[in-house]
Amino acid sequence: MDSEIDLPPGIGPHNDRELELMLAGTKPMAMFSDAVHVSNYFPEADFAPHVAAGRIIRVEEIIPRPPHEMRYLFFALPGEEWRIKEALVMCRNLCAGTVKDHDADSARMAELLGYSREDIETFLAHAKRGGNQEL
Repeated sequence: MDSEIDLPPGIGPHNDRELELMLAGTKPMAMFSDAVHVSNYFPEADFAPHVAAGRIIRVEEIIPRPPHEMRYLFFALPGEEWRIKEALVMCRNLCAGTVKDHDADSARMAELLGYSREDIETFLAHAKRGGNQEL
């Protein structure tokens, strides 16, 4: 987890806790992304036994975004696959440069990832004041 994250008290990112929260049933979807060949931090091995057992659904997509392609890796609880479909549309729009309202998209993505409405509103207000941009 990034030790430089500057968030208001009580709001913490799900980073490095995705699998734990998903197995507890409190996080419906996790998303990992980076430019292809830039990062090796995709916790696929941690999720693999749960994917193999059918407890978690895995979807991966590579999306062109010059100068690099972007790799998106999603995990969702069974029955929550619709979240991946909606998130992928948002990711495709981001890569294509067709996002009309970044705050609205950020809020919706946070909802899809399982953050509470209160946390999302507090985070957006914090970001507008110049705080860290990663929930």
